[in-house]
Amino acid sequence: MSVLEYKMDGHVAVLTMTEGENRFNKTFFDEMEKILDDIEKEPEAKVLVVTSAHEKIWCNGIDLDWLGSLKENDPLEEKRFTQRITGLFKRFLYFPMITVAAINGHAFAGGAILASAFDFRFMRKDRGFFCIPEVDLKIPLSPSMIYIVQKAVPQYKFLEMQYLGSRLTADECVKHHIVTKSCDIEDLMDEVMSFARTHKKDTTVIASMKELTYKKFEKIFTEDDPVWFSSGRTGLS
Repeated sequence: MSVLEYKMDGHVAVLTMTEGENRFNKTFFDEMEKILDDIEKEPEAKVLVVTSAHEKIWCNGIDLDWLGSLKENDPLEEKRFTQRITGLFKRFLYFPMITVAAINGHAFAGGAILASAFDFRFMRKDRGFFCIPEVDLKIPLSPSMIYIVQKAVPQYKFLEMQYLGSRLTADECVKHHIVTKSCDIEDLMDEVMSFARTHKKDTTVIASMKELTYKKFEKIFTEDDPVWFSSGRTGLS
């Protein structure tokens, strides 16, 4: 059964994560890479919207049980993990069309980092936190993760989130300009789709703009720590 699905609504590609907490593991990576390839090939696609089928969770980040099992069962895949998660974030950062995260529940850890890679974020106000709890998981953020979060979160708030693991509500995220709008859950997708349908920009131009915008940070992605999650600095060692 697929963990992701998408449909076209005019020029808007709506991708729904359908696997419970939508945690990052091999299946998630494999399907996400394929579905993003498919959306890029859609001639009418100008905006990508990503939401979740879970009633409480948008994305909870790394599948720690899966990652832990790799240490004994698949060391080669374990080594590839850092490259794949960095590649996932970078893929969304550079995705050649406007991207919108419709955050309809918790965005925790890698989920919050993933949301930060989007161009725009809308979030439900009645339930769900935006949080980077890696300090409590004893997993320091990699250089590329830090950059991506700082793209969306102002420095003063990023330091609080990183060092204290603070949980932000949708209204707090709006206050600090992390999300565009906080919405009641029944209005969230209507607000997101209204925004998305309004914008139909040339994807070639958008792709060039993103390449130029993030060009000076490209080195971060090519020289990222290849063993950040399994080194002696983390709670996963």
